[in-house]
Order: sequence, then C-alpha cells, then structure tokens
Amino acid sequence: MRLLRILFVLAALAAVPAAAFSQPKQPPADFVPVADSEQGEQIPAMPLIGTAYGLIWVGVFGYVWSVARRLRKVEAEIAALEAKRR
Repeated sequence: MRLLRILFVLAALAAVPAAAFSQPKQPPADFVPVADSEQGEQIPAMPLIGTAYGLIWVGVFGYVWSVARRLRKVEAEIAALEAKRR
C-alpha cells in the first residue's frame, strides 16, 4: 500500500511540469468561429438534460426503495429470531 502511494505521488509530480510548461495549441488557419458560421440544426438540450436527470433520480429512488424493503425484511427476521430465542 505504501509503495502504491509513493508511485502515485511520483506520477503526479512527473505530470505537473509537463502540464505547467505546455503551450496551448493554436487553432488551424481555416478555423471558423461558431459565431461566424451559418445557423444549422441544433439539438434541444433542456429536454435531453431533464430526461437524463429524471432517469437518474428514478434509479436512485428505486435503489433506496429496494434497500428499505430488504432492510424491513431483515429486521423482521431478526425480530422473529429474538422472539424464538426467548
């Protein structure tokens, strides 16, 4: 575990100078900024983002519901075992 930490620190230190001294790349000569280009097809982002977040929340709530249901079942089994022991 200690060796892994040392290797991680060395890798991070080796990457810092490379990132610090690298120059940003210049755009190609035929680069056309988006503001100067023709208006093209656009994808409506809000419905896509809303759908993605909605699906994620449905998954989170489904997982929490599943864990709560299993927890109730385990608690019922523990209560049954405690009652049986007495």
